[in-house]
Amino acid sequence: MATVVLLHSVHGLRPAVHRAAERLGAAGHEVLTPDLFAGRTTDSVEEGMALKEEIGSDELLRRAVAAAAPVSERGVVYAGFSLGAALAQNLALADVNARGLLLLHGTSDLTDDATADDLPVQLHVAEPDPFEPDDWLSAWYLRMRRAGADVEVFRYAGAGHLYTDEDLDHYDAEAAEQTWRTALGFLETL
Repeated sequence: MATVVLLHSVHGLRPAVHRAAERLGAAGHEVLTPDLFAGRTTDSVEEGMALKEEIGSDELLRRAVAAAAPVSERGVVYAGFSLGAALAQNLALADVNARGLLLLHGTSDLTDDATADDLPVQLHVAEPDPFEPDDWLSAWYLRMRRAGADVEVFRYAGAGHLYTDEDLDHYDAEAAEQTWRTALGFLETL
């Protein structure tokens, strides 16, 4: 089974992240859930973005790298929710030992020289998603493929941005269940 580093969204390390980790753990995976916000959580995206800015993108990435470093040699699957997905993508593309990348509700930009030789990547995202518009996702997909990643994208019509978080208003039980079934199948192949 896989070792998964699961990174939280701008809402912080909330119960939804722990429930996701428990679900993955019940399937036999070892799951680490680093707290990149040092115990702070937010109730809104605006508060979360302000906290992200306060901490700084470089510091968040440094914290994520530090959390993953002790298990990196094992061949980690990087995963994350929204902001955490963007961080997970950056970690996976920089880690030659990465076994896979599971993106929930988010992506990150790629440099023109990014490489992801045969890296299995699975993205789950709402359709439409205000943070992941169609033109962005199309360009992201093409860049990931050009970098050498083996990419699968799953879109969920009518779902809200963080639709897997049952504590938020845009939770979508059907889309969330489909996402977790598909994601667990993906992890079984790594």
